[in-house]
Amino acid sequence: MTPVELSRTVLHAVRRAVDDGELSVSVPERAAVTPPGPGGCGDYATNIALQLARPAGQPPLRVAEILLPHLANCAGVDDVVVTGPGFLNISLSPAASPTATLVAEIRALGPRYGHGDALAGQVVALRVPYEIRAEVVADAVVRIVAAQGGRGEVDHGDPVNLRPVPAPEDPLPLGPDAAQWALLHPAAHDRPRVTADHLVQRESNPLFRVRYAHARTRAVGRGAGRLGFDAVPGDPVQGDGGPGHGHGDPVHGDAVPGAGTDAPSVLVATLVTALADYPRILTAAATHRAPDRLARHLVTVADAVLPYLTTVLPRGDEKPSAAHRARLALAEAAGTVLAGGLSLLGIDAPDHL
Repeated sequence: MTPVELSRTVLHAVRRAVDDGELSVSVPERAAVTPPGPGGCGDYATNIALQLARPAGQPPLRVAEILLPHLANCAGVDDVVVTGPGFLNISLSPAASPTATLVAEIRALGPRYGHGDALAGQVVALRVPYEIRAEVVADAVVRIVAAQGGRGEVDHGDPVNLRPVPAPEDPLPLGPDAAQWALLHPAAHDRPRVTADHLVQRESNPLFRVRYAHARTRAVGRGAGRLGFDAVPGDPVQGDGGPGHGHGDPVHGDAVPGAGTDAPSVLVATLVTALADYPRILTAAATHRAPDRLARHLVTVADAVLPYLTTVLPRGDEKPSAAHRARLALAEAAGTVLAGGLSLLGIDAPDHL
């Protein structure tokens, strides 16, 4: 069960409680599902009870108690525990491993993961002014719309219906990739920065982080090959942690504060959530003609995968295990998503950086 599927499961539990007359609320469109916070437990946690408390006219803890049995009886859910003011902490059954399911899907679909039919049969007419940013945004929208089954058509007729804030200067001196990013990463209503910051290979540069994260996923794959093991979807958390398994900064190699024996499970959950949300982001980017949504989500994926990558390969005298193979499969899945997203933005994803 992926986080997106679990979100639907939570909403199903809310709907059951409403149908049974235990809650009098409108069922929300989406339920947030995240890694458990401090004091939490299980695989995922949701604040849906806190979200519904005011409209239900009941304390969050009472709403959580109402939802608990409905959620616990859902397929794929092994246990539900209420913590804090009303957080529902969910443990999934082993057969419903969200990571293995998600990774298998991404491996099967490759760069087409996240593509869908939300705009199937639709023709999206984009009328833009004669301005470089408008042209670049329209070009990216055409690709993203095509990924959702639609067809984009660009012309310069009136009235204009796609007019992002123009670039303050010519971005071409930045080179094709940095220029694309400089014009696509900001929202359409934001003024783009056409500066050399987009070329700096540091953490402060989002484009560098995204491309570096992709290159690092490829690097761990090469490292695994030298160690004689390959990727197999499974449980990447099994056998994690322990002294000497701290996590370094992905760029500078410094220790990450707070990385303890339970860090891998948190890192896995964060990365799985980001990868599972990718199809929704692609659909939203196509529907709203907003490639910036895709660009920002690629930064989210990169920031989730970079610290995780330090857990993939065996260390010291460790022998490759099923957990290492599963970790490698998840890392490769993240690389696939980063490469696919960059391609839709018209940006290269190098294997070496």
